[in-house]
Amino acid sequence: MIDALTSMPLVFVALASVLGLLVGSFLNVVIHRLPKMMEREWREQCAEFAATQGGEVARSENQSKYNLVAPRSACPSCGHRISAIENVPVFSYLALRGRCRSCGAKISPRYPVVEAITGLLSGLIAWHFGFGLAGISALILVWALIALTFIDADTQLLPDGITLPLIWLGLIVNMDDTFTDLRSALLGAIFGYLALWSVYWAFKLLTKKEGMGYGDFKLLAALGAWLGWQMLPLVILLSSVVGAVVGIALIVLARMGRNIPLPFGPYLAMAGLIALLWGRPIMDSYLQGFQ
Repeated sequence: MIDALTSMPLVFVALASVLGLLVGSFLNVVIHRLPKMMEREWREQCAEFAATQGGEVARSENQSKYNLVAPRSACPSCGHRISAIENVPVFSYLALRGRCRSCGAKISPRYPVVEAITGLLSGLIAWHFGFGLAGISALILVWALIALTFIDADTQLLPDGITLPLIWLGLIVNMDDTFTDLRSALLGAIFGYLALWSVYWAFKLLTKKEGMGYGDFKLLAALGAWLGWQMLPLVILLSSVVGAVVGIALIVLARMGRNIPLPFGPYLAMAGLIALLWGRPIMDSYLQGFQ
C-alpha cells in the first residue's frame, strides 16, 4: 500500500481528497461545538471561583454531556438525529436539497462548503507534497487552519486547544527538517509570538484599545514553528494586505462601521497556507529582484 501511494501520486491525491471530505464533516462539529465547550468550561470555572469566595453558585439543572462526540448531531429545529446516510459529506446535503429530512428546515450551506474546501485543499496538499511525512503533516496543519478560520470568523476566538498543540507539533515535525530546520522553527515560534505581541501593546499604548487577541500571537507562533522564521515576513505581509482589502470592502459594500472588530485569524491562516505551498518560490523571486 505504501509503495502504491509513493509510486502513484494520483492514488494518494484521491485518498487524501476523500479523507478530506470526511475530516471536513468532523471539522463542522469542531467549529460548532468547541466554542460552546469553552463557554461551558469558563462558566464552571467561574462557579468554582465563586464557591471558593463564599458566593452563591449558579448551577445548571440539566448539565448534559457535551463534547465533540456526544450528543449525536441533530436538527436544531426538530431534534431529528442525523443518521449516517444523512451525514455523507456534500452529497447528503445535495440529496436532501439543503433541508432536514424530518421537518424540512433549511440546513446552513456552511456545512458542505467546509467539507468541500477541506476535500479540495487536502487533494492540493497531497499533490504538492506527495506521500510522506511532509504531505501527512501538512494535511494536519491545513485541517487545523480551516477549523481556526471558521471558529474565529464566528466567535473571534482562536482556541488554545488547537493553537498550542499546533506550535508543539510544528517543532516536532521539523526535528527532521521536514519544512525547515529545528533552529529556524524554534526561532519562528518565538519571533512569531513576539511580533504580534509587540504590535498589540504598541497599538494599546497609543490608542488605549485592544487591536487583536492573544490567539493571533499563538497562531503566528504556530506558523513560525511550522515554516521557520524566514517565512514570517511573508505571512505577516500577506495577511495584512488581505485583511486590509477585505476590511475596506466590508466597510464600503456592507456598510460596516469602522469600529466593528474583524477577526485576523482567517487572514493569518490564508497567508500561512500560501506560504506553506509557495512561500519559498515567492521569497526566491523577491530576493532575485535585488540582485
